Amino acid sequence: MEFQTETGTSQDRTIREAFAEASSFFAEIGVQEPESNARLLLEHVLGTDRTGLMLRWSELFPVERAASWRAAVTRKGAGEPVQYITGWQEFYGLPFTVTPAVLIPRPETELLVEAIVRHGRRMWPDGGSGANGAGGGERPSPLFADIGTGSGAIAITAAGLCPAWRFAAVDISPAALAVARENAVRNGVGERIRWMEGDLLLPLTAAEVAPDILVSNPPYIPTADLAALQPEVRVHEPRTALDGGPDGLGPYRRMAEQMAGLAAWPRLVGFETGMGQARDVAAMLERLGRWDWIEIVPDLAGIERHVLAGREA
Repeated sequence: MEFQTETGTSQDRTIREAFAEASSFFAEIGVQEPESNARLLLEHVLGTDRTGLMLRWSELFPVERAASWRAAVTRKGAGEPVQYITGWQEFYGLPFTVTPAVLIPRPETELLVEAIVRHGRRMWPDGGSGANGAGGGERPSPLFADIGTGSGAIAITAAGLCPAWRFAAVDISPAALAVARENAVRNGVGERIRWMEGDLLLPLTAAEVAPDILVSNPPYIPTADLAALQPEVRVHEPRTALDGGPDGLGPYRRMAEQMAGLAAWPRLVGFETGMGQARDVAAMLERLGRWDWIEIVPDLAGIERHVLAGREA
């Protein structure tokens, strides 16, 4: 449904009125969080932030922005995620470029980064010393590998939090890696991450890279459940980042199998999982018999969301 507005011709339409008009349009057609979506699109079209928008409420809507405003609201009304319209999403307070080539970063994944960093800092209290472990018995800094990096949100955020660590990021999609590289540069860690193209852990095996910390937010939606997802997700986000196979656990099984091919076992592993999957993934890791502890971390809604496993030495 095309968004019809008088903004482009009326000389007395304020920014507040444009916001109200778009919010009502979204509510009428069933868009979730209509006011939030209208606000984000207004900030994008007007080139401002939330505070700036509030300060401009009573200003007349700029006629030269009317066409862009109509187009943005129409795209959102057709079901396109607002992040793909604006071209970015915040994650852990950092800006990330997002395109239809990558999954939009979710807030619950921030908890995975926090948990991994917390355990990593405990296990490597000095952050390591240098990248090669040479010189007076100094230990190398831990190597953190982000599998299925997408936008790069996990690796880039962790790189900012842990400047002494080394990083690698893997994705099967060249387009996704291009977005991740852009985000790494945007957030000041572009030279600290090694980018690797391929399927799950196979690029690490081929390059004889042995990560100390292995993290992944893989596709975990069961194939049969994809049709029931919200249209914003089902139609617009990349299927390869969503489809986890018949039961949603395929990528976890494959990573558990592929770990045996690494040059050395990681000391710390962290996976994000879908609803009802955490205990199955924890059991997979337990069967490997390599860990001193396994932990399940709930998200803010109380859903068992992340599975961590570690070896203390």
